[in-house]
Amino acid sequence: MTQFDTIVVGAGISGSTAARILQRAGQRVAVLEARDRVGGRVWTVSTDVEDTQDVGASWVHGIDNNPLADAVRAFGIRTTEFTVGSYQPDGRPIAYYSPTGTRLSESAAARFAADVHDFDARFARVIAESPPLTSFGDAVEATLTELDWDNDRLDRVREFLAHRAEEQLGVAQGDLDAHGLDDDAIDGDEVVFPDGYGELAACLAEGLDVRLEHVVTQVRWDPDGVALRIGSQWFSADRAVVTVPVGVLKSSDFVIEPPLPEPVSGALDRLAMNAFEKVFLQFPIKFWDENVYAIRRQGEAGRWWHSWYDVTLDGHPTLLTFAAGPCAQQTREWSDERISDSVLEALRGVYGHRVVPPDSVYVTRWQDDPFSYGSYSYMTVGSRSRDHDDLATPIGGVLHLAGEATWTDDPATVTAAMKSGHRVAERILERSVPFGEIWEPSSR
Repeated sequence: MTQFDTIVVGAGISGSTAARILQRAGQRVAVLEARDRVGGRVWTVSTDVEDTQDVGASWVHGIDNNPLADAVRAFGIRTTEFTVGSYQPDGRPIAYYSPTGTRLSESAAARFAADVHDFDARFARVIAESPPLTSFGDAVEATLTELDWDNDRLDRVREFLAHRAEEQLGVAQGDLDAHGLDDDAIDGDEVVFPDGYGELAACLAEGLDVRLEHVVTQVRWDPDGVALRIGSQWFSADRAVVTVPVGVLKSSDFVIEPPLPEPVSGALDRLAMNAFEKVFLQFPIKFWDENVYAIRRQGEAGRWWHSWYDVTLDGHPTLLTFAAGPCAQQTREWSDERISDSVLEALRGVYGHRVVPPDSVYVTRWQDDPFSYGSYSYMTVGSRSRDHDDLATPIGGVLHLAGEATWTDDPATVTAAMKSGHRVAERILERSVPFGEIWEPSSR
């Protein structure tokens, strides 16, 4: 056995953040990473046409008072403003297309956006007053009953809310707790990375003892420390920080002995991993609307493919859409070609013969990734907001869980991952640690 002060499982943003702080404090730290790369669900790939695409996380959701944005600036990583706004109906130029495929006028789009805002104001109260075991979909329907609108207005808002649950959390609205989107506020602009989010992951991992392709299958813990199994080899330490996603924690591939106690185990039971895939299509020409950042289709034709985002940064004209929730589940076994054909058919419902064949298509497969089993976590019906923090409750003084699912204020984000890594390091060191220690050069 090799002895360490702390072993971190996972070289994603959370794990690397914790490891950097602990190593800076003088601990002997090893990071065991199952993949052949760092970053976890932050992953930048090169495309067939020599561009880069972030096939995992893409955005910093709000740069104000955000240590993640501070880290990006400190490392000198290039960003571009691209504010999505938590799937809002307006705020940025959006080209809306009606159920019949005609573009809404500015006044019609404004009326629709006003309906959504009116609904949202009532929706917040309905959710706050909803009893336990109320789903997001239940709360939507309860709110719609308060509105004296015709069926078309109700249907447009109903489908918009369904798409919001799917696109933000990758789950059908009937499977999401009513409070599942309570923590989606964004402070300041959102930004993306022309050179790829992976640059941040590489910066955070630099200088760490990262052991790639070390697949941890078993964690044993007792008051004296921890032991972790990788194949036939065991690593031991005084403590461990486990940052694997909820999908891995709940799988039979990853065993913790003794089993997780309450409140950790109950929180884990009530959280789940979503079904959410990205579909990038790169084209030889731009055939879609000018001066918009998103195209949205209303009605049944937009049931699956309803939103496309122009993510052309420095390279080829590129649209991004999402297979989310039921769509991701039903297309899971489809080939990339079949998915591409389905998306193109939907685009033709808007742009007709103007749609040209793509030069390159990339479809993510996070649901089948054995080191994540999904893209990020969500609250199942009956879950509670505090389940995120409860999942991070220290266990026996030697075992800690961290990652996006363990942060209540803004789960399912890279910001949450970084903050959770910072928090677990503070708990281990038993002192406050300025966020700047994550990126400032060590004086040691």
